[in-house]
Amino acid sequence: MVQASEPIIRRKLSDEVFDRLKSMIASGNFQAGEALPSERQLMERFGVGRPAVREAMQALSKLGLLTIQHGERARVRQLTARSVVQQVDAAAHIMLSTSPASLENLKEARRFFERGMVREAALKASGADIAELWNTLRRQREALGDAERFMQADKAFHTQIAAISGNPIFEAVSEAMLSWLKQYHTEMLLWSGKETFTLAEHERIIERIAAHDPDAAEQAMVQHLDRSAALFIHPAG
Repeated sequence: MVQASEPIIRRKLSDEVFDRLKSMIASGNFQAGEALPSERQLMERFGVGRPAVREAMQALSKLGLLTIQHGERARVRQLTARSVVQQVDAAAHIMLSTSPASLENLKEARRFFERGMVREAALKASGADIAELWNTLRRQREALGDAERFMQADKAFHTQIAAISGNPIFEAVSEAMLSWLKQYHTEMLLWSGKETFTLAEHERIIERIAAHDPDAAEQAMVQHLDRSAALFIHPAG
């Protein structure tokens, strides 16, 4: 009986170098902030040419594992929740601009996420956390008429709520989703002229968090997000 074809695929040398360096970083052989050996040392170590080493390091840089600066040796990057999430920024913006369904999916995911975050905030917020939220609301009110500053304060407000959880992954995800949605929300504000509604809703959310009432805080957040979504769909309403 003839066996099915199982061709052996020849890998590029740069792929081999990439895998070895990635394994060494993952195993802790190279620590965060540590410089890698020079290109020549890596060429000698792995028995490959300069192009293979450079291509591998560029691939590691795109993954966010290395920092490469001209004239200096590549360094292992300190990974954080924020730096990891930021690796998908460019792809996320392209996906949202070319796929209306993806934008709706992101808005739905954000609504689900924010409901959980505001409940956590109502349970865990300290006096300092609440004071910071009031301060951000003040800055947002002062930014009326300046869409860019207003949206920066809006992003800070929601990211601060996620940060109260104490989980840096929650904070990074919140920041990323708001960044991806920014252009659409800015346009919505310019179309609708309903910034004062946002300020009033943010104030109610803070009050519910300060009262440590997770159910009321969730309800206030849902009302805020649902109104924003309605304005996005019907900007003249």
